[in-house]
Amino acid sequence: MKKTFRLVISCPDRIGIVAAVSQFLNERKGSITEASHHTDQESKWFFMRHEIDAESLSVDVATFREQFAPIAEEFDMKWYVKDSEVLPKVMLLATKESHCLNDIMHRWHTGELNCEIVGVIANHESLRSMVEWYNIPYHYISVPKEDKMPAFHQIEKCIDDAQADTIVLARYMQIFPEFLCQKYQHKVINIHHSFLPSFIGAKPYHQAAVRGVKLIGATCHYVTADLDAGPIIEQDVIRVRHSHTATDMVRLGKDIEKLVLSRGLRYHLEDRVIVHGNKTIVFAD
Repeated sequence: MKKTFRLVISCPDRIGIVAAVSQFLNERKGSITEASHHTDQESKWFFMRHEIDAESLSVDVATFREQFAPIAEEFDMKWYVKDSEVLPKVMLLATKESHCLNDIMHRWHTGELNCEIVGVIANHESLRSMVEWYNIPYHYISVPKEDKMPAFHQIEKCIDDAQADTIVLARYMQIFPEFLCQKYQHKVINIHHSFLPSFIGAKPYHQAAVRGVKLIGATCHYVTADLDAGPIIEQDVIRVRHSHTATDMVRLGKDIEKLVLSRGLRYHLEDRVIVHGNKTIVFAD
């Protein structure tokens, strides 16, 4: 994969932003390999993502940051630039369901997900052999019903010790506490087995079966203290019939869940997601 710098910007919309960025890159011989722009008409907010051929630039990423700072200040930008060769570190959390976890590990193993998986944390031992087949560290941390906080502090230490910058709840069936949601804001990605905002909480497929829905779906979103209400990254649906039972819907839903989670995670890892309020701008490829 060719080395690029990813420049991601959001700021109040005004004339001259694109021109200023383009001039900055032109002066440093930067070749843009992918460009995405969007303006939210209601909030008058501008969003940009550029991929720049790193070999074409006359500066390294540290110098780029230093020299771009005055432009960012002039336009009141929230921004960052990343080197695509610096791999994000991902910690996966799971319980007993293996389909989402295995799908992510397989895509990582085959090079589809450009990251470093630094470990799997689970509150059961049942997935250990599968995870260790991939030579990924497995951390068993039990979460007792009577007092969950010590376990979540263990999880926090495990994440921090591994220097993980992305946490994925791959059907982890515990509610993340508020202090972790705040500490890792917009870094914790969850897959909800429903097309949110419909059928939040437990057993959404069973809720859907009772309602006689004709479509079921899955939602990949960032985790917040409000259950199943964080900014949505990706969604998809599959059609069902009146003859499908709740068990059938669970089976069909698993296929959608793993696809939606892997797509959402890839968008996040490639810096394609910009959070604005409680919604996202996703510059999907």
